[in-house]
Amino acid sequence: MSLEEISHLLYHIKLADQKIVQIFEENIGISLTRYEIMMRLKEENPLLQSSLQEKLQIDQGAVTRHLKVLEANGYVSRQRNPQNNREVYVALTEKAQQKIEHCEMDHKDTGSVLSPAFSDVEMKQFLTLLDKLNTQLCNITTETKEVNNNGTKK
Repeated sequence: MSLEEISHLLYHIKLADQKIVQIFEENIGISLTRYEIMMRLKEENPLLQSSLQEKLQIDQGAVTRHLKVLEANGYVSRQRNPQNNREVYVALTEKAQQKIEHCEMDHKDTGSVLSPAFSDVEMKQFLTLLDKLNTQLCNITTETKEVNNNGTKK
């Protein structure tokens, strides 16, 4: 592909991402990242804030900002680890669990944001392709960091 074609493709991905996220957040009533935080905590509750950061692949400052909003809304509680004061455990509250259940019920009633565009099979294929792309991009990012840190590629 030429650079122009790649640019065009990336721009269309960006536009689709913006619209999908907007629709998702309007339907759910919470930001996508905050919803993902609650989903990770639903899987493993409580969870160290640093582990949450790693699972979501976002920086520490962003996790802290999102958690402050979730905490202010009564969706999470944070507590320092008594054995290591530098660690913070994050836990879902009952209010968050009710919010998640409510969102899941609404989703069943209204259907997926992507349902009109893709069949279930196509959605699974799309997810497989996105996972493949993200894995490759992580490898490129890791290689770039190694070059920048060492001056030579390993």
